[in-house]
Amino acid sequence: MSDSPRNPVEVAFDPGHTRAAFRIFHPKGNIVTEAMIRALTQAVESVSQNPHLKLVTIEGAGADFSFGASIPEHAPSEIARVLPAAHALIHALLDLPAVTAAVVRGRCLGGGFELALACDFIFASESASFGLPEIALGVFPPAGSVLLPLRVGAARATSAILTGDPRPAADWLRMGLLEAVVPDAALSAWVERWYETHLQPRSAVALRHAAAAARASLQGHVRAMLPELERLYLCDLMETEDAAEGVAAFLEKRAPRWMDR
Repeated sequence: MSDSPRNPVEVAFDPGHTRAAFRIFHPKGNIVTEAMIRALTQAVESVSQNPHLKLVTIEGAGADFSFGASIPEHAPSEIARVLPAAHALIHALLDLPAVTAAVVRGRCLGGGFELALACDFIFASESASFGLPEIALGVFPPAGSVLLPLRVGAARATSAILTGDPRPAADWLRMGLLEAVVPDAALSAWVERWYETHLQPRSAVALRHAAAAARASLQGHVRAMLPELERLYLCDLMETEDAAEGVAAFLEKRAPRWMDR
């Protein structure tokens, strides 16, 4: 598997094509751009018909998983196109007929955290931290608001969404969100051993059906709630002055001047 991805998403396979690895890349902290969203969606589609596939992993190139979604693409003129594409990717990950895992090093924030939350497992290095900082920009994370409460409980999710504070991997492990926290240098080898122990000996068709069963309640909740939160975001929030101000302040590197309207 190459260490120098040049595209938004690099796809690699093991020799038997039972395991696929997606590596996301953007020179500024693997920011989740529209181009990356569409490339990831295509990558998911490209492997979904493989009857031998047992595991798909997603990891970030370099020191961090992802700094989050592209802020310029959250401008009112862009977000009505980008957000539905991002949510289509969440649905595609939840529908993928194989076990999925996010392999997280460094920062995993905003839209990057939402990608990880759509996976069956999250494996993290000791340096990893996770957060949903959208509130600082005057917005909220629609997919995170649907996925996180079912993964860690409503009270913990509310704290993460409303404060925007990132938390270290050890905290999320105690909440039950992470499958494991591993020393940074050992993470890749640990994931490989985990795969060899838990998935490689199993039937791909059994894993496919078991993954669908395990996700059933989460999928149903996402299908019911995510369209409503997308509407709330695009039709209500993005009509406010503060949503535009949060993006403008970030791009202009200044404190936001909230109007509360």
